[in-house]
Amino acid sequence: MDNALLDILVCPICKGPLVYRKADSELVCKADRLAFPVRDGIPVMLESEARKLAESESV
Repeated sequence: MDNALLDILVCPICKGPLVYRKADSELVCKADRLAFPVRDGIPVMLESEARKLAESESV
């Protein structure tokens, strides 16, 4: 994923920073404990597409 894009993307819910998990192809919001999928290099920034992180998952 493009680093310039990562610098400007924020969580669509809280507007907080996102962490890119390359191995999982996800953008993670630590504050909301949500993971947004990245499909074919395109971030899907829809709340309905995000998955909630399990309590056991570290952020």
